[in-house]
Formats: sequence, structure tokens, C-alpha cells
Amino acid sequence: MSGARIGCAVGALLLAGCAGGGPYGISFGSPGSTSGEAVDVRVTRVEGRLDAMSKRIDAVGERMEGVEGGVIRAQDTADRASRRVAAVDSRLTRLWTNRFNQRAASSLEVFFPQDSSDLNDVAQTALLGVAKDLEDNPSLTVELGGYTDRRGALDYNYGLSQRRVNAVRRFLMDRGINLARIHAASLGPATEANISEAKKRRVTIRLMVDQD
Repeated sequence: MSGARIGCAVGALLLAGCAGGGPYGISFGSPGSTSGEAVDVRVTRVEGRLDAMSKRIDAVGERMEGVEGGVIRAQDTADRASRRVAAVDSRLTRLWTNRFNQRAASSLEVFFPQDSSDLNDVAQTALLGVAKDLEDNPSLTVELGGYTDRRGALDYNYGLSQRRVNAVRRFLMDRGINLARIHAASLGPATEANISEAKKRRVTIRLMVDQD
């Protein structure tokens, strides 16, 4: 009788295991159904990660292409700047070599108010003629010498004569004259005794031409 009871109890446990997995995690459902679904989910997740990684790699590649393009453009700009510097250097070398082989083709003076470096209408009109001569004759260069009268401190007057030279040079450059063709010096107070103070406040302009 006790053996029959034990058999019934085992049978009941087995039936309970079949229905809900049993207290020991034993499952008698369709083989591979739950594990297969889990594998599919993991595969889908891995594929999603791979797709995201591929997109990030593509984005990095695009950024690298942009950087390479910027480097190439920067190199082209540097090459052009280097060629311009070489051309200016060659021009300056030639002018320096020929500095003692030049003669003055013409000269004039522009005058300034006291303690000023502003170009008045008369000075600007004269400088327009200088710019035209330089434009029409590419072989010409121009020499500028800035002066002041004797009033004031010496260092201030040298600074003022420099500002006057700069004003004339800037005017010519604004009219298309290359800087390499303009030679300028600030000479401070004029020392001539036989001219008025107003005539000392000037920039002298000499158009120079190479001698054959």
C-alpha cells in the first residue's frame, strides 16, 4: 500500500513538471523553442551594434576626407604665397643691385601743414600724376624722403616725418603701385637754412629709372 502511494506521488510531480516546468526548472515543452528565440534576439542585437559601428566608421571616414581636403587647400595656399614671396624677393634683389645704376627721371615735393601728415587736395593731385607715371612706365621706381621743420623734439620729428612718408606710400599703393617699387626714408628735420619752415614740412618724390 505504501509503494502505491509513492508511485502516485512521483506521478503527480512529473505531471506538475510537465505543466509548469516543475520546481527543479525541468521543462518538457517543444524542443529548442525558448532557446531559439533567445538566440534570435541576441543575433538581432549584435547586428544592430554592427550596423551602428559601420555608420560611425563611415562618419569618421568622411571627416578624414574633409581634413585631407583642408590640408591640400592649405598646401596650395602656402605654395602660392611662397611663389609671391619669391617674386617680390627677386624684384627687391634686382632693385638693390641696381641702386647705384639709376638716375632721377623727375622729382617733385608735396607739403604738409604744421604737425600733420594729412595729404591736402594739392598733394593728392600731384600724387595722382606720380601714380600715372609709374603705371605707364613699369621700369620706374620712386624714392620718398620725409622731412619736418626744426620745431619740436628730435625723436618726435623723426616719427612725424615717417608718418608723412607712410601717407604718400599708402596713397600710391592704393592706386595699384607695388610696394617693391617704392623706397622710403624718414629723414627728420630739414637742415636747409635758405628755405622757409613751411617748405621744410614735405616729402620729396623722385622717379628713378635704370641707366642703360
